[in-house]
Amino acid sequence: MITLPTVRGTLTADRLLADLTWLRVGGPADYLFQPADEADLCAFLADLPVEVAVFPMGVGSNLIVRDGGLRAVVIRLGRGFNTILCEGNQVVAGAAALDAHVARRAAEAGLDLTFLRTIPGSIGGAVRMNAGCYGSYVADHLISVRCVTRAGNVVVLTKADLELGYRQSTLPEGWVIVAATLAAAAAEPALLAARMEDQIAKRDASQPTKDRSAGSTFRNPVGYSSTGKADDSHELKAWKVIDDAGMRGARRGGAQMSQMHSNFLINAGGANAADLEDLGEEVRKRVFQQSGITLEWEIMRVGERLAE
Repeated sequence: MITLPTVRGTLTADRLLADLTWLRVGGPADYLFQPADEADLCAFLADLPVEVAVFPMGVGSNLIVRDGGLRAVVIRLGRGFNTILCEGNQVVAGAAALDAHVARRAAEAGLDLTFLRTIPGSIGGAVRMNAGCYGSYVADHLISVRCVTRAGNVVVLTKADLELGYRQSTLPEGWVIVAATLAAAAAEPALLAARMEDQIAKRDASQPTKDRSAGSTFRNPVGYSSTGKADDSHELKAWKVIDDAGMRGARRGGAQMSQMHSNFLINAGGANAADLEDLGEEVRKRVFQQSGITLEWEIMRVGERLAE
């Protein structure tokens, strides 16, 4: 029996995670830790036995937790980690601050981080996955991130340290991002507000925002990713090869590939994690059979499957 450190925040054993994910699926974590502040997080990780796995979790917007749950301590940051400060041409955002809130607060201060407005999730996850939209990525703006290591030490990493790529970084396993500093160009607040309204209208017209989804299910095929670089090719998208394979609207149990946007995997009602993941794997199989393209998951899948 492992003895866990005493905390000032909240530490809950056998905590079901389904209600903490956008898809509303997932089994229990061994423990869920919600630290009171950075010092509480540092002390906990410093005293946590090294053999205990740690999984930092944001708002669960891009995540499938499997039905058997996670053999780990899940760390979820909340109040105390969601501040947003605008100073000069920089924005310092806590890891728990929602991307949309950061975009709005920056715009009010005349700083352009509008690409974040329609990205689901929080800043910690956006940094870890180098989130992007409309040709802009976190990598284009990131100055530094403040992290707590698995050993409980506070370190500051630069953009170069993270080696940000398309939907990926080299953040070490078990490290927890607590804040990020982003650079932003100055612009008129009214213009930024109008741009964000336009982005929201376009998103709502093309994506199933009223359904339970986890955002884009698969990365765009290699060589056709929206990197925003001059040599970008937008000719081939994941939704197009899914359509070509006849998988728009495909179902398994309560899981469905959205009729509105076929690269969105949705919980249409009563789905479990296995339904969702198995449907995704069926899509990957059919796409490969039809086009020879191997789709890569963009949604993170973690935890254990239940025994058949």
